[in-house]
Amino acid sequence: MTGQTIDGVGYVATPPAGSGPGLIVLQEWWGLVPHIKDVVDRFAQEGYVAIAPDLFQGTTTTSPDEAGRLLMALNIEQTATTLQRTVEFLLNHDAVTSHQVGVVGFCMGGQLALLTATVSDRIGAVVNFYGIHPKVSPDFSQLSAPVLGLFAADDTFVTPAAVQQLEAAVQTAGKSMTTHTYPGVTHAFFNDTRPEVYNAEAAADAWQRTLAFLADNLAPV
Repeated sequence: MTGQTIDGVGYVATPPAGSGPGLIVLQEWWGLVPHIKDVVDRFAQEGYVAIAPDLFQGTTTTSPDEAGRLLMALNIEQTATTLQRTVEFLLNHDAVTSHQVGVVGFCMGGQLALLTATVSDRIGAVVNFYGIHPKVSPDFSQLSAPVLGLFAADDTFVTPAAVQQLEAAVQTAGKSMTTHTYPGVTHAFFNDTRPEVYNAEAAADAWQRTLAFLADNLAPV
């Protein structure tokens, strides 16, 4: 099964059964590239109505320098509005069976997943894959959902010390965050289109942890 791109909305895929819980998938700094669309399709196969909003409005890149520029140029206030609209799109979708939606993000999208759950009270679960964005500082006192954080021990962008600080900040705000750090892997270990960083064993384990966490926290209506 493959999804479809809806202008002004993003890439959307529905499950074989035709309905299921709602889930937002948030891109890395490369943009809404085929890898992220594939992840949306994978979640649809697992029973979710999944959507990846196009946060760079059609722009994609394979250049780390350009990706860094796109990340830093992202208007966070506008992005927060886009994320809220994406939540509402799912909640109003005829195929969505949950009263809350989940959000899973990778790299830049991992930090934006945290942001989503602080600007919307309709989030039931957050999965943060090695999230980083220097301009995004979520107000964790407003965090509306439990968080699963999946990190890499050899990550030079999101170091183990940064993970500890994030977990402490969430818990200090009285919110719930569980983390798992994979030894011997680096940033973006889940991205199977990048053989220089992809780790199949860690990615498979992280996928199963993600599915279990979402199943535990996204109850149907």
